[in-house]
Amino acid sequence: MNTQAHLPSLVNAKNILNDPSSSGFTVLETLVIIIIVGILAAVGIPNWMTFVATRRLNTAQNEVYHAMRQAQTQATKDKLTWQASFREQNGIVQWAVHPATVNPSNANWNNLDANVRLDSETNFQASLSSVQEVRFDYRGNAKDLGRITLSSKSGGKAKRCVIVSTILGAMRTAKEHTRADDAKYCY
Repeated sequence: MNTQAHLPSLVNAKNILNDPSSSGFTVLETLVIIIIVGILAAVGIPNWMTFVATRRLNTAQNEVYHAMRQAQTQATKDKLTWQASFREQNGIVQWAVHPATVNPSNANWNNLDANVRLDSETNFQASLSSVQEVRFDYRGNAKDLGRITLSSKSGGKAKRCVIVSTILGAMRTAKEHTRADDAKYCY
């Protein structure tokens, strides 16, 4: 075996490792990359936070809608008046579905996302314990018309509503509008 033949390639490898022009990124290149990443983060993070807040509102809106539908379904199934109840307890919006004869404080409460709040546009009748109540009679007809409006605790203009619009119990969902209608943005 001839070790002399491998010697020039080892010498070239050693010279390349010692050459400062080929040893990696310069300080200037590293700073440019850091600045570019910083600019992209400054532009992208607020958009990402808005996206996350909107997703949370959409999820909470779906939970509220399904709670109301569950109360309506149970009312027709059991031939009794059922209700969906909503409250804010310790900064957390909660919901419960139960017969109207059950005191809401004894109901099984479920939490919505901690970053969601009941908006001031919510206009269902509130009981003495500030529980918003949506009741359905034995035929599934709504005894109360109105809306549950949710917004983000972190602010922003995003709102999500679940609206009981007819006494027959028709429900729909809505989101914020850019113009108010009778001082309401979620209609």
